[in-house]
Amino acid sequence: MKNITYPKKPLALLILFVLAASFAKAQPSVPTGPSLVNARITQAGELEITPSSTSSANDFDYLAGKWTMHNKRLLSRLSNCTQWVEYEATDENMGSILYGIGNMDFFKTTYNQVNGKPYEGLTVRLFNPATRLWSLYWVDSNKGTMDPPVVGSFEGNVGTFYCKDVFNGKPILVRFIWDKTDKDNPVWGQAFSPDNGLTWEMNMTNISHRVQ
Repeated sequence: MKNITYPKKPLALLILFVLAASFAKAQPSVPTGPSLVNARITQAGELEITPSSTSSANDFDYLAGKWTMHNKRLLSRLSNCTQWVEYEATDENMGSILYGIGNMDFFKTTYNQVNGKPYEGLTVRLFNPATRLWSLYWVDSNKGTMDPPVVGSFEGNVGTFYCKDVFNGKPILVRFIWDKTDKDNPVWGQAFSPDNGLTWEMNMTNISHRVQ
């Protein structure tokens, strides 16, 4: 859900980040922190990601089904903004695809910061059996092109996924975090780092509630 081409994105640090009390059905916390998890920046400046020891093609099976979703989005990214926008959405996950190495869902909401029209996004998650890493691809109805995938794995119930990207003409790291501790109310967060993972600004979070 990166939407890099639109000038608005941030991230946070690795400690338990408590989401605001305005979440109607729960008060989720997104684990965050100052260092990369199962990833590093090499001396050559490359992002090197390794799988956790338990990384599995079944890691996203819990998402199968229909969901309601409460979202929070930072109004302006990497600009010291503290104002958040909250909105509702629905999501339908198709479950396992491609004989068990894929996972896909559709996100829908009436909130659209770009043009005010209804907004739809598609996530395709692919597990590479050779590297044992997940690649998460996002495309939305505003752009119609796939963002660079965030890549990573789950360590226990918390998955961390990274990629290099560009925001407002400057290189950044993007991080997704999935917390599936409560599989009927999983939590997701997105953060940006302008300094190769030393600091993170959280710019988007949501908590999903299973409908079926």
